[in-house]
Amino acid sequence: MKKIELKGIITPILTPMNADESINLGELRNQIERLIENGVHGIFPFGTNGEGYILREEEKAAVLEATIDQVKGRVPVYAGSGCISTADTIRMSKKAQELGADVLSIITPSFAVASQKELYHHYVEVAKNVDTPIVLYNIPARTGNKLLPETVAKLAKDVDMIVGAKDSSGDWENLKAYITQTRDLNKDFYVLSGNDSLILPCLQEGGCGGIAGCSNVYPKVLSSIYELFVAGKLEEAQKAQDSIASFRSVFQYGNPNTVVKKAVSMLGYPVGDCRKPFNDLCEEGIEALAKVLHENEEKGMH
Repeated sequence: MKKIELKGIITPILTPMNADESINLGELRNQIERLIENGVHGIFPFGTNGEGYILREEEKAAVLEATIDQVKGRVPVYAGSGCISTADTIRMSKKAQELGADVLSIITPSFAVASQKELYHHYVEVAKNVDTPIVLYNIPARTGNKLLPETVAKLAKDVDMIVGAKDSSGDWENLKAYITQTRDLNKDFYVLSGNDSLILPCLQEGGCGGIAGCSNVYPKVLSSIYELFVAGKLEEAQKAQDSIASFRSVFQYGNPNTVVKKAVSMLGYPVGDCRKPFNDLCEEGIEALAKVLHENEEKGMH
């Protein structure tokens, strides 16, 4: 297994698209450069913000190949390889490993309700078939399945290949339990916040950072939360954490990853819209987003 330290702000990079919804690999490479130049600590294709749920397998392969080629080892590449079935997850995880991903981010199965026992065996079976570090990915609002802290702790203890967990539940007590229940293992286990508003609390509790959708919009600001925390500048880290609240408030008007992609587009980058039907932001939302982007630009946020 590759030995890798998970840390900092990992960007679940959006997938740029042309007007016909084909993938814009040139702009993907441009976004990767923009993110790395602004200090992000990892690039994660096929997260929620990357629309992994709606990309075909051959598109995922093309995006991952281009990402790995452009990153050139400067930061780790996390590949979202989770599917609904165990067999499909194994196949996609092997493909991501073959293409050179540094870490596999494996979302829980979705749609059908899974017991904790079923989720445990799902991850155990996947881990048997790869030798790339695995990060568990909990986002119950999207999948319908919650990965409980005790299940995370058992997987962390029992499976060497499982080295971390991302919690996007937005439930601070759940995220905190991920950290506290894996703290005393005989190995490094990395817990990442998947909720951008909980990055600093996660770090303060003993987590290692966040997979932050908002870093597509404000990579420098999000990265600084981690850098300032590590430097012991907690007051400044808190200010950086608080500064993204106004942008996150726009999420009330639509799907968060639609808002994020629209924001990057409004900043002047040709990333296109989210793939239909998930691409609409009401006029009120567009006005609110334009206002927040302008205000934050005045503050020097980027």
